[in-house]
Amino acid sequence: MMAAAARMAFASCGRLLAPSSSSSLPALPRTRGSVAASGKHPVSFLAAVRSASVLCCCSDATVAPAPQAAAAEGEGEEGEKKAEVPPVEEVAALLDIRVGRVVKAWRHPEADTLYVEEVDVGEEQPRTICSGLVNYLPIDQLQDSNVIVLANLKPRNMRGIKSNGMLMAASDASHENVELLTPPEGSVPGERVWFGTEDGKDRQSEAASPNQVQKKKIWESVQPHLRTSENCTAFLGEHPMRTSAGVVFCKTLQGARVS
Repeated sequence: MMAAAARMAFASCGRLLAPSSSSSLPALPRTRGSVAASGKHPVSFLAAVRSASVLCCCSDATVAPAPQAAAAEGEGEEGEKKAEVPPVEEVAALLDIRVGRVVKAWRHPEADTLYVEEVDVGEEQPRTICSGLVNYLPIDQLQDSNVIVLANLKPRNMRGIKSNGMLMAASDASHENVELLTPPEGSVPGERVWFGTEDGKDRQSEAASPNQVQKKKIWESVQPHLRTSENCTAFLGEHPMRTSAGVVFCKTLQGARVS
């Protein structure tokens, strides 16, 4: 009785797959049976029905591609996926990181943990930037200091004061100790910082717009790869942060994250 049902299932598939008078049926791909046929272990009714179901699902439009073609397609898709995720060095090159100098600093009147700074980043007017450094840095150390500024962030309203950028700093794992990144002596406010070798300045790409930085989460992609080395130099992966005067550093924090 089960054998008869299996024959009926195969017969039904044969009618569905029968070629029409106007077109011929392409060769179907070879399917793998779930149960091996042998003298001792005949094909069961369940295996026969499963095989019939696989055949019935095939059509002129769904014939499986040849193995080589499938492999090529897979490689192409993988290549496309890799192309969609550029190296972090390329992403970091879209950030506009500049040398700055704090012209003036004061406590935010509406926020106990914030300083407000006017920072010269090589533009006609100093930028106003708010920084949560009150608990980590005396204001006299901030005044007239040379700093590193992430300049292509979208402005943010910080308790009534619009902050147009971010001072970059190193911090330990517990975030109990924070130190500003410092450009080497001789660095000029407004110079754009880069990562890599000394001659990398000439190969810098154009910085992304603040809208692009926010929309594509460029800073969020780069920040986890920023750190300080054993000699407190700032690095992106294995590439040091540089100005024309040398490498960027912090004072004492080794192996710290940079943000």
